[in-house]
Amino acid sequence: MSLGVLIVDDQALVRAGFRMILEAEDDMEVVGEAADGRAAVAEAQRLGPDVVLMDVRMPEVDGIEATRQLLGPGGAATKVVMLTTFDMDEYVYEALKAGASGFLLKDVPPEQLIAGIRAVASGDALLAPSVTRRVIEEFVRRPPRSVQTLPPKLAGLTARELEVLKLIARGLSNAEIAAQLFVSETTVKTHVAHILMKLGLRDRVQAVVLAYESGLVQPGASPT
Repeated sequence: MSLGVLIVDDQALVRAGFRMILEAEDDMEVVGEAADGRAAVAEAQRLGPDVVLMDVRMPEVDGIEATRQLLGPGGAATKVVMLTTFDMDEYVYEALKAGASGFLLKDVPPEQLIAGIRAVASGDALLAPSVTRRVIEEFVRRPPRSVQTLPPKLAGLTARELEVLKLIARGLSNAEIAAQLFVSETTVKTHVAHILMKLGLRDRVQAVVLAYESGLVQPGASPT
C-alpha cells in the first residue's frame, strides 16, 4: 500500500524536484501539489494524503497557518512535515504547536527525505535534539502566564508513563530512554504508544510541546 504525499511549495522547481525523488519509490505516490497555503488546505482535504510536505514561507497563507487550519480541532488525520531553508527557523515553535510532525531542510539528501516521510507516516516524528532545544528556548522566552496547570488528562498516565513523557520532552530517543530506565526499547515504545493514545496526541512532537506548556517539565531543569 503506497503512501500518498502532497507537495506544497511556491516554487515549481522545488515541487518538481521532490516529485521526481518520491515517484522513484515503489511505496510512495505524489497525489497532488499546491503552490500556497490556501490551496494546500483545500487539496489536503480533497485528497486525504498520508503526509504533506509543507513549505514554511509562502505568500498570503504561509505553511504554519495552513497547518493550523488543516490540523485544528476536528481536522485531518494527515501528518505534516515542514520544509525550511534554515536549520533553526524562527517559526519552529509555532509550527510544532500548529501540529507539524517535524522538519526537513529543502536540501536534504534524497535518502533522508524518503526515510523521514516513512518515519512520520508510521507515527514517529522528525524531532532532532536541536529542534527540541529550540522549542525549550522559545518556551523560556515566553512570559510565566504561558505555564498552565497540569491538564486533567495527565492524571490518566501511570507513574512510569509520566517518567517516559518527561524524558521524551528532554529530546531522548527510545533507545536512550530504555538505557536510562533499564528497560527494553520495546517496552519504551509501548509506553510511548500508551502516552500518545491517552493524551490524544498525534506524535511525540506534540508530547514535547504539551510537557513544557503544561508545566510538567520545567525548562532548564536537570533531565534526571
